[in-house]
Amino acid sequence: MWKYLSRYLALGAALLIAVSATPARAADEPGAFIQGLGDQAIQILQNKQLGQKERQAAFNKLFTEGFDVPEIGKFVLGRYWNVASPTQQQEYLKLFGTYVVAVYANRFSQYSGEKFTVAGSQTTPDGASVASQIIRPNGGPPINIVWKISKQGAAYKIRDVVAENLSMAVTQRAEFSSVVERGGGGAAGVDALNNTLKQKIAANGG
Repeated sequence: MWKYLSRYLALGAALLIAVSATPARAADEPGAFIQGLGDQAIQILQNKQLGQKERQAAFNKLFTEGFDVPEIGKFVLGRYWNVASPTQQQEYLKLFGTYVVAVYANRFSQYSGEKFTVAGSQTTPDGASVASQIIRPNGGPPINIVWKISKQGAAYKIRDVVAENLSMAVTQRAEFSSVVERGGGGAAGVDALNNTLKQKIAANGG
C-alpha cells in the first residue's frame, strides 16, 4: 500500500499529467487553478509528436509555473538549508526541480485510464486546500488527494500534495535528510545530496 501511495506522493506534479480531470466549479478559483494545470498536462501527455526530451521540457515548464519550487525545496531540505552556503542553496534548488521532472517523467507511461475529480476547495490561513480523488478504472478504492495551495499576488502556487494523509513534501524531506546525514551532515552532507540528485537525474535521462 505504501509503495502505491508513494507513487502519487512523490509525483505530485506528475499526477496532473497522469490523469484526466473533470471541471471544477467556475466560482472555485483554487479548484479552477488545479483544473487548468490538469488541462495543460493532458495536452502534453496526448501530444504524440513530442519526444521524451520535449515532453520533459514541457512538464518542467508546467511544474515550475504551477508549483512553488523554492518554498517546497527549502522545506524538503529542512534544517540543512541554513547550513548550506548560498552557492549550495542555488545549486540544490536547481537540481531539486530538475530531479522531480527527470525522475518522474518516466512514470507518465503508467497512466491507465484513471479519472481525476476536483471536489472543491476550502480557504486556509495561507491560501487554500483543494480536495480531489483519483478514480481507478479497475474499480479499486479511490485515492484521496489534497492540494495545498498558496496565493502569491493574483497567482496560485502548489506547495504540497497530500495523498491519503501522506505529504509529498514531508516524505521527500525524510528521504533527503537521510542522504545528508549519510554524507556527514552540514555542508558536506548538502554536497552529498546535490551529488546524489545529479546521479538520479542522469540515470533518468535528465
